[in-house]
Amino acid sequence: MPDPQDEARSPSAVAPLPTREPVRTRRWLRIALPIVLAAAIGAVWLDAHNRDRQLRLDVAQHLAQLEVTDKVTQETVKVAQDNLRDAQAKIALLENRLAESQTQQAALEALYRELAPSRDEWALTEVEQVLLLASQQLQIAGNVSGALAALQVADAKLQRLDRPQFVPLRRAIGRDMDRLKAVPFVDVPGLSLRLDQAIAAVDSLPLALEERLPVPTPDAPPKDESASRRFLREAWQELRQLVRIENLDRPEAPLLTPPQQFFLRENLKLRLLAARFDLLFRDQANFRADLSSADLWLKKCFDTRSKQVQSLQTLLKELRATDMSIELPGLAGSLDAVRVLQLQREKRMR
Repeated sequence: MPDPQDEARSPSAVAPLPTREPVRTRRWLRIALPIVLAAAIGAVWLDAHNRDRQLRLDVAQHLAQLEVTDKVTQETVKVAQDNLRDAQAKIALLENRLAESQTQQAALEALYRELAPSRDEWALTEVEQVLLLASQQLQIAGNVSGALAALQVADAKLQRLDRPQFVPLRRAIGRDMDRLKAVPFVDVPGLSLRLDQAIAAVDSLPLALEERLPVPTPDAPPKDESASRRFLREAWQELRQLVRIENLDRPEAPLLTPPQQFFLRENLKLRLLAARFDLLFRDQANFRADLSSADLWLKKCFDTRSKQVQSLQTLLKELRATDMSIELPGLAGSLDAVRVLQLQREKRMR
């Protein structure tokens, strides 16, 4: 029979059996935990290693790209430096040439200032020459239109310069222009042209002794006229042509030889030419006297029944009626004004 003490100890002896499983679990945990931890550390280390490797690859690629870029940049910088040196050399050459041209320009300007007068001086000189020309046209030829045109040219030149010191001169020129515009117009060029036409027509004017009656036309001979009657008729016609009877209603014209006829026409031309010069000089007394002499020669030595002679006499009569007794104004005001300006400039230059 079992001992009660054994029975009493048996539960205690059997009781530790349930506690072996936690111990085993703890043992497994003690073994698995380092393994898991080691695996996790290995995984982390492997991931970090992969990342580091990838980072190194990326850095290596970037470094390679940077090296290529650096080489390209160095080449570009080298080319740019070469271009810069070339540009600097060209700029230096251009600067030297520019300095030389500026020196030459300064020398030319200094020479021009020494040798040439100023623009205003040139303008005053030109205006004075134009005014002198206009004054000569008035005094010698009485050409009012030419003098007025010259004054307008001088005023236009002063207007382009637009200098305040030229205002008195322009005012004087304006007054002279107004006086010239008030002068009655005489068409001297037109009258001169008509005289030239008259001179050209002198050679074709018929003389008084060159008057001719119309040549009689012979009568038509009869168809049955005999030879003797035809001979008598022709002899009578020739006899009629030898004799001319004319009634003269004016003094008999002088008989002139061919040389005298030539000198007569030339003298008439000279008289008309003298009248033309009188017209240019506005000498009305001599102009009318020469025209009257020419008209007297026409009446005395030329055929006044000719239309050419009559038209020339009408022209001479119209020309004698031309009034040229006009007092032309002078240009003293404009000339004095331009000379005063020149004197003022000379004083300032001194």
